[in-house]
Amino acid sequence: MARFLTIGERIHVISPVIRKALQERDPAPILARAKEQVEAGAHYLDVNIGPAERDGEELMTWVVKLLQSEFPNTPLCLDTTNMKAIEAGLKVYDPKPGKAIINSADAGSRIGLLEVAAEYGAMVIGLCAKEGIPRDNEERIAYCTEILDKAVAVGLNPEDILFDPMFVVVKGMQEKQQEVLEAVRQISEMGLKTTGGLSNVANGCPKEVRGLIETVICAMAIQCGLTSAIINPLNKLLMDVIKTAEVIKGWTLYCDSYLEL
Repeated sequence: MARFLTIGERIHVISPVIRKALQERDPAPILARAKEQVEAGAHYLDVNIGPAERDGEELMTWVVKLLQSEFPNTPLCLDTTNMKAIEAGLKVYDPKPGKAIINSADAGSRIGLLEVAAEYGAMVIGLCAKEGIPRDNEERIAYCTEILDKAVAVGLNPEDILFDPMFVVVKGMQEKQQEVLEAVRQISEMGLKTTGGLSNVANGCPKEVRGLIETVICAMAIQCGLTSAIINPLNKLLMDVIKTAEVIKGWTLYCDSYLEL
């Protein structure tokens, strides 16, 4: 049966602790974040090193080797705008635990990452965008189709693409939430896989409601066909909702202890 794919988001350069650890090549904070996410049930670990324009290739190589040496059974999602750093990480990545995920290609300047994914046998997140946030779902689907056509042309299996309709912040863009959910539905009806960064929806909201917002948008998006998400796996409510949705959708068999699996 299918399972909802969870990608842990907590190894991210935006965190002062992680930023300092990356700069100093200090493994301890990075491994601690990895451990807590794996233990919470994350299937993949996203590794966001930021633009890393000066030393991105060496940095991504270092962090990929570090994480795979300590967590050999957990696949990685390589996350940076530095395309050379992505390729450097893929060169040393061991695919035994699962294909690496490239985060991310788009229909614009980063469309070349589709060829990189095909060359290294990686999966790739395809942002349904070219520059910035798409104006509407017509643009989202047009960019989705553009990415799909290019991917097939370079020999990438559509099964290895996770299309991201680009979830937007609810604070200030409340009217766009149903539009994004509809985009998830439309892309899913094309037989394609979908993903997205759910924390984007709660950006700028009070801390006490962020986890709740992310949980609710996840449940609604799963009903629309969402097949994976970049999330905070330490949000236990969110993880429990995902497990429950898998049961309700028929992706996993029900048993009384399903939350413990």
